[in-house]
Amino acid sequence: MNENTRRPALLQAGRPSPTLEDLATAAGVSRSTASRAINGGLKVSPAAQAAVDAAVVALGYTPNRAARSLVTKRTASVALVIPEPDARVMMDPFFAAVITGVNEALRGTDMQLVLLMSRAGDDSARTIRYLRGGHVDGAIVVSFHEADDWAETPGTTGLPTVFIGRPWNTKFGVPYVDVDNFEGGRLAARHLAATGRTRLGTVAGPADMTAAVDRLEGWMQGLREAGLEPGPVIHGDFTTAGGADAARNLFTEAPELDGVFAASDLMALGVIELVRSGGRRVPEDVAVVGFDNHALLAAHGLGLTTVTQPMVDMAVTAGQLLIRAIEDPELPLEPVIYPAELVVRGSTAGPTT
Repeated sequence: MNENTRRPALLQAGRPSPTLEDLATAAGVSRSTASRAINGGLKVSPAAQAAVDAAVVALGYTPNRAARSLVTKRTASVALVIPEPDARVMMDPFFAAVITGVNEALRGTDMQLVLLMSRAGDDSARTIRYLRGGHVDGAIVVSFHEADDWAETPGTTGLPTVFIGRPWNTKFGVPYVDVDNFEGGRLAARHLAATGRTRLGTVAGPADMTAAVDRLEGWMQGLREAGLEPGPVIHGDFTTAGGADAARNLFTEAPELDGVFAASDLMALGVIELVRSGGRRVPEDVAVVGFDNHALLAAHGLGLTTVTQPMVDMAVTAGQLLIRAIEDPELPLEPVIYPAELVVRGSTAGPTT
C-alpha cells in the first residue's frame, strides 16, 4: 500500500485524532520536517511550511501536548497575544494595565505568562504556529485588527482562547471581555453637547478595530440625540503623535470646532497639544474628551474628561475565563461587557462667554 492510499485508510479506521505521522504523510514531508513546521517553522522551506499548515487545517490536527508533559499534561503557561509593534506596547498604559490584570488572574496558580508581540513585517502565521505547537495551555488576544484571523485560531489549534475586545467575527463562539464602547462614544457626544458645544468633531481610532468602530457609531448616535449635525471624522492610531496629526487635519477641515472627542486618552493629549500650539485654549475655546481613564494629565496639570475603560478589571476577568476554559474546555462561556462611565474633569469646563 502506498502513502497516498495509506492516509485515508488510517482516518477511516476510526482513530480518535490524526498523528504526527498522518500529518507528515498528508503534507508530503518527513516526520521531522512536520514536527519543525508545527513548532515554529525553524529550518523549514516556505513550500514545506505551507503544505504542513494546509494539512493541519485539513486533518484538524492538534499537537499531543500530553506527550510533552507526562505528569501534568500541561505546559503551565498561557500566552498574551498583542499583534502590535513592541514600541507601541511599551509606551501605551493600556497594555501595562492588560499585563497587570492577566498576571493578577494567574496569581495563586502555577501558570506563567508568555508575551507574544508583533515584529516589523510580521503576519499572524508565525504566532499561530507557535500556539499550535503546544507551547502554552491557552491564549488571551488583545488589540487585534480586522485583517487578523485570530477569531479562527481556536478552531485550528484546539487552544482555549479569550479575547479582550469584541472580535470581528463572533460566529466562532470565542468568549470575550469588553467595555460598552458604543455607549462610551454616545456619552462623550451628549456631554460635550450639554456643555454648550455645538461644533463637534472626533478623532476616531483605527477603522479596522472593533472598539474604534463601536465608539464612532455611539458618537454619531449621541450627536443625533442632541440634535447636532455630525462634524468631521479623522482616524488616528491610538497614539499621542497620531492624535496630534489627526487633530491637525480635523481643524484644517473645520477650524470652527469647539469640541473634540478622541477615541483614546493618548490621542486626546495629542489633540490638546495641537489646539494649544495653534494659540487656542482648552477648555475655554475647545473642549476635549478622551477614552480609557488612564488618569493622564495634559501639560500644566489639566485633567482629562474621559470614558472609563477598566482595563485591569477586564484583564483579570479575561484571565479568569481562560483558566476556566483550560480546566473545562466544554464549559460554555458568555461575553462579559463592562458598562461605560464618563469621568468629568477640567478639559470640558463650559466655554467662556
